Amino acid sequence: MLVDIPFRPRVIDALKDYSRKDFVRDLIAGITVGIVALPLAMAFGIASGVDPKAGIYTAIVAGFIISALGGSRVQIGGPTGAFISIVLGVVTQYGMSNLIICTFMAGIILMIMGFTRMGTMIKYIPHPVTTGFTCGIAVLIFSTQFKDFLGLQIEKMPGDFVDKIQAVVEIFHAKGFQAMDWHNLLLAASSLALIVFWPSRLARRVPGSVIALVVGTAVVMIFGLEQSWNIPTIGSRFGGIPRGLPPFQFPTHVSFHDVQALFRPALTIAVLAAIESLLCAVVADGMIDDRHDSNTELVAQGLANIGSAFFGGIPATGAIARTATNVKNGGRSPVAGIVHAFTLLGIILLAAPLAAHIPLATLSAVLVMVAVNMGEWRLMTELRRWPKSDASVFLAAFGLTVLIDLVVAVEVGMVMAAVLFIKRISETTQITAVDERSEEDTPRHSLVGRVIPKEVLVYRIFGAFFFGAADKLETALKRVQQEPEVLILHMRKVLAMDATGLNALENMHHKLRARGRHLILSGPHTQPLIMMERAGMIDSIGRENMCEDMESALARAREILARRKK
Repeated sequence: MLVDIPFRPRVIDALKDYSRKDFVRDLIAGITVGIVALPLAMAFGIASGVDPKAGIYTAIVAGFIISALGGSRVQIGGPTGAFISIVLGVVTQYGMSNLIICTFMAGIILMIMGFTRMGTMIKYIPHPVTTGFTCGIAVLIFSTQFKDFLGLQIEKMPGDFVDKIQAVVEIFHAKGFQAMDWHNLLLAASSLALIVFWPSRLARRVPGSVIALVVGTAVVMIFGLEQSWNIPTIGSRFGGIPRGLPPFQFPTHVSFHDVQALFRPALTIAVLAAIESLLCAVVADGMIDDRHDSNTELVAQGLANIGSAFFGGIPATGAIARTATNVKNGGRSPVAGIVHAFTLLGIILLAAPLAAHIPLATLSAVLVMVAVNMGEWRLMTELRRWPKSDASVFLAAFGLTVLIDLVVAVEVGMVMAAVLFIKRISETTQITAVDERSEEDTPRHSLVGRVIPKEVLVYRIFGAFFFGAADKLETALKRVQQEPEVLILHMRKVLAMDATGLNALENMHHKLRARGRHLILSGPHTQPLIMMERAGMIDSIGRENMCEDMESALARAREILARRKK
């Protein structure tokens, strides 16, 4: 018997009927996306607190693996803005060598998520949590560009958002507008304007960020602005881009203490990579009328992050903007993503010396635009129309991402969302006393026209009987002045019950039995019935007290009362 392994790369199916025409389309799309990815890869690397080459290495290695082994036909992978704040925090606190370990750990976690079929579970992360920390990440990306966009003479910007703001305020307080390098600001603003006003019909083929990169680099080289205006470039700050990939590497000294400290950020990176990649895959499916394999995608994302770590890269995931560019330019198979990786490799092999002249002001403008496009700012104006619970989760995730860190934001956001969800479910659960005037949808379960003995009390439970609502049963019964001889709980409308709900029923049964009273359950649904069977509760109550409908429950109650009178 074959073992069903949740890993089947889409490239296998894509190449079955692959034609020369398909290859030409994928080739054009891959080259285009490779050119588009270059400035983004460098910008994300710089904003993450590492060299721009780390971003390029990530785009090449991880981009190749994600396309070659992934579960989506057209997804493009690489470094993204979602990781900037968490990567910057790891680099600042633990150093680059530990970032490599952290990325490797995130890759392992992603592979485990894929092989354990958790791909479908990601969709259960609430929308307010994902949008909250996404908007928070956008603010953090924007804050990382204060220095390079404005040309501030700050030797090293702090890692925390509050410290960044404080540093900017202090330098403006000390020097006023002289704190800015006006030449650098002019180049950054011009690059941003070019990106914003680049015609949309042309942006479908060549985005404004690529044009801004080419124009900005050309202006710096032709007019010698690196010297005359003292414009910082990749060459002046980082020494340029090496030709080719670095040798296969991995830290040899890994301590258990480091692994413990890095587990939380590694888990956050893994969850973010899973969310971003699967969201991107869903968007891609809609663009090409396809359906991705979420578990295969997670395994590929894990392998990509492991591969990125081996070559000194940073975390990677699916990139929605680059994936959309791929599709719009004709890409229809993983070959386009593979070509995109080789295009980037070719660029650093042939044009690495030119990359040294790329102005950081232009890359800063690219990131400012990324931050603007990344945040779902319209939600800020719509919060007043949201339920207060959802709005509070969004604001908590947003605020904690900006002011504390992304790890705390995700943890607190998920806990808040879970607690509020439980509260909502418990609020929908109703436990009410019913009598002959109560209506039901079928005659067998209705009390209309039936006679309820005075020693019998009937309660109906409606909704999920979870731990958030279990105490409602005892509360409802305490309101009754006299304890009944027989208590009938009508459970036909209870579709789900958890261990706490089961425990509440067991406690109620034991209390009644201790006083010589009886509990009858009427019309229990499938899931609660199976749960009670497995827990042995049916035998404890007595199978004769588990009735299919209200008619048989009342008949059983009369039988009990008649036996007691004898």
